[in-house]
Amino acid sequence: MDPLPAAGLALIGLVVGALGTLIGAGGGFLLLPLLAFLYPRESPDTLTALSLAVVCANAISGSAAYARLRRIDFRSGAIFALAGLPGALLGAWVTRFLDRRTFDPLLGAFLLVSGGWLLVRPRHDHAAPAHPTRTLVERDGTIHAYSPRVARGALLSLGVGFVSSLLGLGGGIIHVPLMVVFLGFPVHVATATSHFVLAILALAGVLVHAASGSLAPAWSRVLPLALGVIAGAQGGARLSGRVRDQAILRALGLGLALVGLRLLWVRG
Repeated sequence: MDPLPAAGLALIGLVVGALGTLIGAGGGFLLLPLLAFLYPRESPDTLTALSLAVVCANAISGSAAYARLRRIDFRSGAIFALAGLPGALLGAWVTRFLDRRTFDPLLGAFLLVSGGWLLVRPRHDHAAPAHPTRTLVERDGTIHAYSPRVARGALLSLGVGFVSSLLGLGGGIIHVPLMVVFLGFPVHVATATSHFVLAILALAGVLVHAASGSLAPAWSRVLPLALGVIAGAQGGARLSGRVRDQAILRALGLGLALVGLRLLWVRG
């Protein structure tokens, strides 16, 4: 018997969807620790499948909202998604065999260090390059001129796809900082484009879990959570334009640190 009724799961989905879309992370970093707490006897494979299914619904809804705002760099996003697909498929498959007692603390330490770095790093305002190679104009007229490092991003996306499917986190919480710090994207374009990439990679992971049967026991929980995140994602996308870039990066850093602490706490 589930510890929460469908209405409670839908409310969790609403909050996860809004926060996940706001920072372009999909919400898996919030959802997976909650699922582990609510269902302590559930296998990691089923928890990961459930989280990815909900993250996928969130990312599709959020991407639709960001597309209406014309904030997604579809050209870069398509390349990153194609590059990340092999990793996403492999990560979802490996979840069934991995010894989480060994891997979780290592990844937890990595996320904790990465989150701490984002929280304490000096302010870095994105400045348009002297000779931008790409210009994106939002629906409200906001102009973003930048020079994305697409080849480097494709290589990084392979690893992001693997890690995101492996733990059911979605990958946005790793992808957005990489896009901003190392790939030359403005923060708001990074959050929107990451959501688009996340929708494709999460769907790939969900299909692997569905084929293996690990998603079947979780369908009754997927539906109310998905309904909640779909609604929350629309609000998160609209709110994102009112939040400062640095606030988004700090929120990502806090999220990374919380996920790292959760992994270290559970297996420590």
